[in-house]
Amino acid sequence: MAEPALRFTVTEADTALAVGSGSLPVLGTPRLLAWCEAATCAAVEASLGAGETSVGTRVELEHLAATAVGRTVEVTARQVYADGRLRRFAVAVREVGPEGRPGKLVGSGEVTRVVVDAERFLARLEG
Repeated sequence: MAEPALRFTVTEADTALAVGSGSLPVLGTPRLLAWCEAATCAAVEASLGAGETSVGTRVELEHLAATAVGRTVEVTARQVYADGRLRRFAVAVREVGPEGRPGKLVGSGEVTRVVVDAERFLARLEG
């Protein structure tokens, strides 16, 4: 399975101050987590059947370094485990350095997703 690499530029809306997870104008951990989940969604997408989607069920994430507004980060998700519907991904977030190459490690961890039938999943919420 290919390892997608998504790039995001940190804006004021992505800061800890804006998302309510702190008082500083640097990349907020909730946004970092959302970007990691987006990378895992991209990684699992090609393996989904008709009507299937995936849902996040577990996250272990370390936010290791501050990232300023205007900086770009690259987020990767590599599948490290699969068993039936369960998929586990190692995620890494790095600042994009000179020449567009990934640089300083900003965050890393593991995200677990489960493949589900979207219609059946949503139907369970109505009961």
